[in-house]
Amino acid sequence: MLTHMGTQTIETERLALRRFTYDDADDMLKYWIADEKVQSLYCEPVYQTKTAVLELLGKYISVYEKENYYRWAIILKETDECIGQIACFLIDDNNHFVEIEYCVGTLFQNRGFVTEAVKAVTRFGFERLNLHKIQVSHKAGNIASKRVIEKCGFVFEGTLRDYFYTDNSYVDRLFYSILRDDYSGKG
Repeated sequence: MLTHMGTQTIETERLALRRFTYDDADDMLKYWIADEKVQSLYCEPVYQTKTAVLELLGKYISVYEKENYYRWAIILKETDECIGQIACFLIDDNNHFVEIEYCVGTLFQNRGFVTEAVKAVTRFGFERLNLHKIQVSHKAGNIASKRVIEKCGFVFEGTLRDYFYTDNSYVDRLFYSILRDDYSGKG
């Protein structure tokens, strides 16, 4: 049985994973949510205006009252800026697993921030929520995301062929998972 507790703040060496606030809107626009390249990597729409971002934040914030809702702003401790997000967007209480998604702005990619955030959420999932399995996926061709997933100890499970239709073509979705028995608690 899962032990739900809602989105709790998680601290790592360089990051604070915390609930979004309306004050994050400017950083979101500046670093990632208006960037078509970043948003397309995980099939999310681009938000061009502060009004649109504030509306999205309103949706996130209104759901924080639920104990089974997990969406974190990725905050760089050094600057207190919101550089991306990570979430458990699929939660299966019956089978004790979640699927996570993540993104960070281009300026913050290839610096280990996503790996640090994914490891922290994985630890939270197994140690606090009592999960049996955490799964994650990436679009075919997203080599950076594949590297993050592998560094975090996830094991390749399979490919859903032609899963996404984007830019007038079909793209595969590759799935990975880590089981409680595989999880070492390190990292």
